[in-house]
Amino acid sequence: MNEINVVPYIDVMLVLLVIFMVTAPMIQTGSVDLPSVGKSTQPPVAPLEVIIKADASLALRDRSTGGPEQVVTRADLAGRIKQAQAANPQQAVLIAGDRSVKYEAVLGVMDELQRQQVAKIGLLVQPMAAK
Repeated sequence: MNEINVVPYIDVMLVLLVIFMVTAPMIQTGSVDLPSVGKSTQPPVAPLEVIIKADASLALRDRSTGGPEQVVTRADLAGRIKQAQAANPQQAVLIAGDRSVKYEAVLGVMDELQRQQVAKIGLLVQPMAAK
């Protein structure tokens, strides 16, 4: 006898099909209760921008007022930022370093702001153009 008998395989397949057909309606789908969040009464505040120029000089720009950038010293920077955040505690601080400035200067400014307990510090980056 050179042929394979497939009848037992068909029987097993039909039994499995019946089992799946019977158990499928009994499976309960899980539901997740997600938390709800109310809408904010105030729009998000535009951040403060600390600009580190190529010559390592510092400037501060308040994006919420749209004013021009103001040249500041490193010693005066944390005080000015804390003063602005006192009026608006949700205002973030972004550090924008020039491409040619050393990363050490950027980290120095970030470290100084963290030592002065300035909240919400981030780095501003420019996305690369798609090729």
